[in-house]
Amino acid sequence: MKKSTLAIAIGSLTLGVMTMGAASSALAAEVSGNVALSTDYKFRGISQSDGEALSGGFDVAFDNGFYIGTWGSSIEDWGNGLELDYYAGYSGAFNESVSFDLGLLAYTYPNEDSGDLDYNEIYGSVGFADFTVGFAYSDDYFAGTGDFTYLYVDYSYALNDSYSLDLHLADNSIDDNEAFGTPDYLDYSIGVSTSFEGLDISVSYIDTDLSDEDCFGGDDLCEGSVVLTLSKSL
Repeated sequence: MKKSTLAIAIGSLTLGVMTMGAASSALAAEVSGNVALSTDYKFRGISQSDGEALSGGFDVAFDNGFYIGTWGSSIEDWGNGLELDYYAGYSGAFNESVSFDLGLLAYTYPNEDSGDLDYNEIYGSVGFADFTVGFAYSDDYFAGTGDFTYLYVDYSYALNDSYSLDLHLADNSIDDNEAFGTPDYLDYSIGVSTSFEGLDISVSYIDTDLSDEDCFGGDDLCEGSVVLTLSKSL
């Protein structure tokens, strides 16, 4: 599955200029990347690694608003230890106060030979003030569990020049609950993020409203816990 909604600041460096078409117009692009170590990898409130996880990725962002990227993480044995995601999208702003982002994201598990776990999503969000409101949709969700809709609200507030308060609430609606292993559910988190000596640091409490009985027949992967993440921009 994919990255948690913890805010990670990403540095960038100039990739260069590519020549496009007979008019030789130039399209500048930037590459940004990060590597992170977390005490757990939680995706939509559910643990994917059941413990420590190493993750990282990079993006190529073009001046016209289009971008492409990839991201990967270590996961538990159910995916044979690796998740690798690919995405492409377009971001911009309606005005100085309101921004938007639209894209397509592919979740893959390359060590899982059958390919039955792989799926695609479309996603979109609108940002205004300190809020982000967004959605994701798949017509064939994880492990073939049918239509899936994800609606979320994020809020990030600068406590001071060094620390940010990060809040998240989301609704997960799954067509085939029995095949997935849970009923529809909410996930939420509250966290604080900062930077120190070139590292981005976040501490969050992440949870769902699922009981142990509702979590894959009695698993503890849906229980709330505190997650510490250390990340470094590349």
